[in-house]
Amino acid sequence: MESIISNLLTCFEKGALPRRELIRGLAMLAAAGGTAASGTAATEPQATTFRGANIDHVSVQVADLQRSVDFYQKVFGFTVVSQDKANGIIRLGFTKTLVSLNHERPSGIVDHFAIGVPMFNRDSIASELTQRGLTPLDDVFAGFHIKDPDGVNVQIFQM
Repeated sequence: MESIISNLLTCFEKGALPRRELIRGLAMLAAAGGTAASGTAATEPQATTFRGANIDHVSVQVADLQRSVDFYQKVFGFTVVSQDKANGIIRLGFTKTLVSLNHERPSGIVDHFAIGVPMFNRDSIASELTQRGLTPLDDVFAGFHIKDPDGVNVQIFQM
């Protein structure tokens, strides 16, 4: 756990990790430590050449794109960061995408979330994932991603 805390602090000190993400990471470690202490089996993560450092964005499939844009703008004050009109995607946030809305069916589901990785190298990450028995995929909605054990798309993204 000390190495994880050290990595979080190093990323924060280098400016690669916002204060909010540092606090979130430390809180998650504290919660995980409490779970391990209460008798729940905890496993050490496998050694990897890349590490996720933050949740970059969440992608949601919506029935009415404009209604959803209006909601996120009114409730959270987001602005449109970018659009992909051909694929029915509007990305919202402040200076970077936090929520990506996709005009897709079925609506009301999170179709993927993206984990930001510093020093992202697609080829080396793909090779490592393949060695671990995973199949890296690429598509217009989930980008470069893998599926978790329950089939959720986990995009791996340059931080």
